[in-house]
Amino acid sequence: MNTGRQKQFETKKGCLHSIFNICLILLVIYLFLVQVFDIRGYKDRAKTQRTAESLVLRGEIVDRNNVKLATDKTSYDIYAHPAYYDYTPDVLADKLLPYIGGSREELINKLSSGDSVISVKKGIDRKTAEQIQKLYLREISLEPKNKREYPQGELAAHILGYYNPNADMAGGIEYIAGDYLKYTDKTSKFEKMPNGDVIYSLSLDPEDVIRPAKGKTLKLTIDTPIQHICEKYLSQGVDKRDALRGSAIVMDVKTGEILAFALYPSYDPNKFQKYSLMQLKNWALTDVYPPGSTFKIITIASAFMNKKINENTKITDTGKYKIGWWEIENYDFKTKGAPGLIDLVYLFQHSSNVGSAKVAQMMTPEEFYDSLTLFGIGQKTGIDLPGESTGLLPKPEAWDESTHGSMGYGYAASVTAIQMLAAVNAVANEGVWITPHVIKYSDEEASQRIIKRRVLTVEDAASIKNLLVKSVEAGNSEAKFDDYYVAAKTGTSRRPNDNGVGYSNNYYTSMIGFLPATDPKVIIYVVIDSPKGWGIFGSTVAGPVFRDIATEVVKILNINPDKTDNDKKD
Repeated sequence: MNTGRQKQFETKKGCLHSIFNICLILLVIYLFLVQVFDIRGYKDRAKTQRTAESLVLRGEIVDRNNVKLATDKTSYDIYAHPAYYDYTPDVLADKLLPYIGGSREELINKLSSGDSVISVKKGIDRKTAEQIQKLYLREISLEPKNKREYPQGELAAHILGYYNPNADMAGGIEYIAGDYLKYTDKTSKFEKMPNGDVIYSLSLDPEDVIRPAKGKTLKLTIDTPIQHICEKYLSQGVDKRDALRGSAIVMDVKTGEILAFALYPSYDPNKFQKYSLMQLKNWALTDVYPPGSTFKIITIASAFMNKKINENTKITDTGKYKIGWWEIENYDFKTKGAPGLIDLVYLFQHSSNVGSAKVAQMMTPEEFYDSLTLFGIGQKTGIDLPGESTGLLPKPEAWDESTHGSMGYGYAASVTAIQMLAAVNAVANEGVWITPHVIKYSDEEASQRIIKRRVLTVEDAASIKNLLVKSVEAGNSEAKFDDYYVAAKTGTSRRPNDNGVGYSNNYYTSMIGFLPATDPKVIIYVVIDSPKGWGIFGSTVAGPVFRDIATEVVKILNINPDKTDNDKKD
């Protein structure tokens, strides 16, 4: 019996021994496959974890004439690695001091610290970095860093935006074109030790580590001289009237290219962290306001579009007019009374609210609304900048009689500055609306990105243009020039309260116009918000700024006069 149990025990023991041997063999095979053939991909995973990509600098941003507006400046941080010291700290300090300066004693103390990686100095320039590299100190490593710089300072700040490489945060064109600015055909990957040292291989070009790749250069439509004069005269106009803020935009009539986009107050994108979000935002794209009398151009154009009026139409202007629950009056009613039967030149010249309201009422709400949408009112223009608002245009079914009439002279709807510019530009551009833009596109890109749509017939656009020119020539407008015909209109509108209920005692003043009117080349729009003092009108506040800008623009662009000697005599 004991013999049977002994045999049974030996049998079980043999089985367990066999299983153990089989497991051991399998484990050895597995470890062999893992370590030699890397069946679990540990090698690739480890390589991935220590792989770094060479720094890619953002491309430059330049104006239409290749004036540099934004660029990346490369700097380098110096690190010491005590584990690789070939020299004592004092000898190493003597080698570095001629290049980085500072106190020898402090540098020796720093290099003698017990840290595994020592930050020696940050922000040295490329030339100095290359000189240190030629010392061939294996205990010293150089890490490139980039800093975005704007060499023109505040110029075109709200167009360029800003870029923070540490947080990868951007605004303006820097945000919109970020992927383009960072795109490069050449990127290098290399491996690093845990302490940050580069692992050099035969396939690695040392220059790729010290010399970062650079992204594409982006060309804008901005013309630096025009941008400069816009910012100069706008700031003077805002400061003179102690206004809250101002905007001036100059656009090529035929192409929609923005030649200047100035806002004041501005900011320095080199120090954008010091400014509030309110100061950084491009309010000419984001904020809406009632356009006032400049909107009368769109009202008259809409009536032309719907065949309600023509160039010879006359309207009875009673000076004061009750529309539903709302009574309107002309700005000069108290001094001049009712002008009586007026033509459209008089309507523009004297900015008749009554006349404009009556023209608006010639159209049904649906007709007027559809026309306004064709002009882009209540819609984004699609400009290649972030943050654009749609404006406010109520649906026609929500209009009452007062809304319908007041829409005609620039209330009830709210616009952005860029929206208003694009709408009036359709009149200048022979009836064709075009997308405003600040990026200089190739012909192929423009065909895909730039929308063109016919809003008016060529004949109707010409008629409205002629009416505007005659209204300017008949008076003493700031848009009246000796050598150029200018089609222009001023605007003054009460500023809504910040809570959106009712109106404040402040005003938006504006002037929009294009020249030379016989063959329009540029359109200019000036808006000044909440000016103070006497005579708060578009003609007295925004008008002088418009004139100063237009005077310089025709010189910069070498635009030929369109008034003949006979015209001047007349």
